[in-house]
Amino acid sequence: MDGRRASQRKSIRAAAFALALLGTARVADGYIGPGAGFTFVTSFLAFFIAFLLGALVFLTAPIRVLIRLFRRRRISAKAKCSRVIVVGLDGMSPVLADRMMREGRLPNLSKLRDTGTFCSLRSTVPSASPVAWSTFQTGTNPGKHNIFDFLRRNPRTYGIDLSSAVVRPPRRVLRLGKYRIPMGRPCVSLLRKSQPFWKVLGEHGIFSIVLRVPITFPPEKFRGVILSGMCVPDLRGSQGSFTCFTTDALGDAEHTGGMRIVVVRDGDEIRSSLPGPPNAVNPSAGVLEAPLSITLHEAAGTAVLRLGGQKLELKLRTYSPWVRLRFHAAPGVNVSGICRFYLSEISPQFRLYVTPINIDPDRPALPISHPFTYASYLAKAFGPYATLGLAEDTWALNEHVIDHDAFIEQAYALHEERETMFFDALEKVDRGLVACVFDITDRASHIFWRFTREAEAAGAPPGDGTYDHTLEEVYERVDEMIGHVRSKLRDDDVLIVMSDHGFGTFHRCVNLNAWLKAHGFLVLKDDADTCGAYFANVDWSRTRAYAVGLGGIFINQAGREARGIVAEGEEKTAVKQAIADGLTGLTDQEKGRTAINRVLDGMEFYKGPYADNGPDLIVGFADGYRTSWDSVIGKCDSVVIEDNKKAWSGDHCVDPDIVPGVLFCNRRINRDRPGIVDIAPTVLDLFGVPVPKYMDGEPLLRVEEQGGGPAGGREEN
Repeated sequence: MDGRRASQRKSIRAAAFALALLGTARVADGYIGPGAGFTFVTSFLAFFIAFLLGALVFLTAPIRVLIRLFRRRRISAKAKCSRVIVVGLDGMSPVLADRMMREGRLPNLSKLRDTGTFCSLRSTVPSASPVAWSTFQTGTNPGKHNIFDFLRRNPRTYGIDLSSAVVRPPRRVLRLGKYRIPMGRPCVSLLRKSQPFWKVLGEHGIFSIVLRVPITFPPEKFRGVILSGMCVPDLRGSQGSFTCFTTDALGDAEHTGGMRIVVVRDGDEIRSSLPGPPNAVNPSAGVLEAPLSITLHEAAGTAVLRLGGQKLELKLRTYSPWVRLRFHAAPGVNVSGICRFYLSEISPQFRLYVTPINIDPDRPALPISHPFTYASYLAKAFGPYATLGLAEDTWALNEHVIDHDAFIEQAYALHEERETMFFDALEKVDRGLVACVFDITDRASHIFWRFTREAEAAGAPPGDGTYDHTLEEVYERVDEMIGHVRSKLRDDDVLIVMSDHGFGTFHRCVNLNAWLKAHGFLVLKDDADTCGAYFANVDWSRTRAYAVGLGGIFINQAGREARGIVAEGEEKTAVKQAIADGLTGLTDQEKGRTAINRVLDGMEFYKGPYADNGPDLIVGFADGYRTSWDSVIGKCDSVVIEDNKKAWSGDHCVDPDIVPGVLFCNRRINRDRPGIVDIAPTVLDLFGVPVPKYMDGEPLLRVEEQGGGPAGGREEN
């Protein structure tokens, strides 16, 4: 009986997957763009369009099948494998992996090393996830794909924006009294340029499933399915905004990365509401809210949550399942999201943590997958799951809203969701690409790297021993997953396990804008001592340079920046050289350590049509140091170097040479110093697809393991 039910469930999932590909799943209730409003489609129109599309797909299926078969035969003759499986372990360090393999604690990765390849993988400049994963996708340097950091500066306004995507409101709005009905969807644009290699594969008839690769929001159309990763916003339009309900009126009134709501306990009852997205249909109504009530059972250590007709028992220090929220915007217009609740404390104070409100994958308010219905397929097959790009809530930990135990529990739960999707994809693909990025190695390293032996060597203060092995346990967990992947490999499958960068310690902050101010490169109005966030009182008429993001310095260049004063050419070169000379070898006088190894010139690393959008200089911090939290957003005072007091105490935005990624493969490679830029050409070449001429990387596998002479080559288009 159990076997029959399992077979039935598998058939249902397969049918749901097919429907997702046909694009016939239910249309979402609304479409939310961060700060851009939303629109809606009547259910009849949605059904009619879906019916026509489904009919068109059905009628043209025989022709499309014949075309695909013809193209496949041509490509298959050159292919060296049937499947390529790419497992991205964001932030895995070759230093820690190597130590643990020598200790016999990563048996499955050790087998890949012994029978194939294990080596360091050169990252990008800077070694930041958005930059590196964009290079992974496109096989190009940042000058061609246009992603240089998490943040980008606007040279016209000196404002700071997200680097990966931009959302603009619809051009036309219908005004009906107090309501503003958008006549069309907001424009959500991906700022990453060039083409991901799976799109090139699709043009040659090769199917791909791509899961949670960073900088894939909004998803692009190609022959395959994709679920977007890092930089997918939450329902509020942020990159992750938690909520903390508490009776503690004396705590900090504000939180970075979230909000604190003080509630009043009336006996055992608490009433409040959970803030959601802005009401773009009725702006005068403000933020949409979901009323909630909580009944406390102090003796039992539980509470009963009532929210939108749902009743849920919360247990102390235990995450709830995903809970669906419905925000009512206007008659017939609802916006759906999901979140989890964590009851941290009942007495003497009440404290309830709410994760960021994720876009509901079953009713996506934004395009988070291609086709649009793939996200819904995954939700129907396996239940609700996190859609937020940065779902592991490091800011809630930084702000002491949750503790280390709650954080790692959350991270493991999210990892399990990703594993389920990934192994489902492996079952679905008989020939083609399966690529999935797992974030737990990165997020856990940001928090727990400081407890490793490697961090101690870099000067990190010792812990109390509680979390000394937490990160190593994460590595062991992903090693088990790799063992499961290896058990599903076929003889001609190629498995690539890789990371975008490694990790280092971050226990001291360097405020680059404070250093620039102290040395006369950045000048404040009225020669003030402090600068507010986003360069609040900078005198641009006297400023020659400023820092934005995680280590980039921009020259205030005339003709490029709105109020630039430094002439391009010799003057700019002289300013860059003076800054580089001053920062290189910068000493932390308090600790007696070098804070900055070197300063890199963007012109040497960025080649392509978007090179001028990148920083002019990139600071290569020494292990133990990183850009300060204030400097990232253009804020400074007179302090240049100080302690990092946040739980986020490991990082990789340092000198790229000290934080390479890892590369494991079940084949041997023929390069001494492979880079992440080489992965895209390698996958294309494995499938016999010519490598586009614009790509900067080269295929990595040995000729003798490719069945004879070289194939594929460069595509001269």
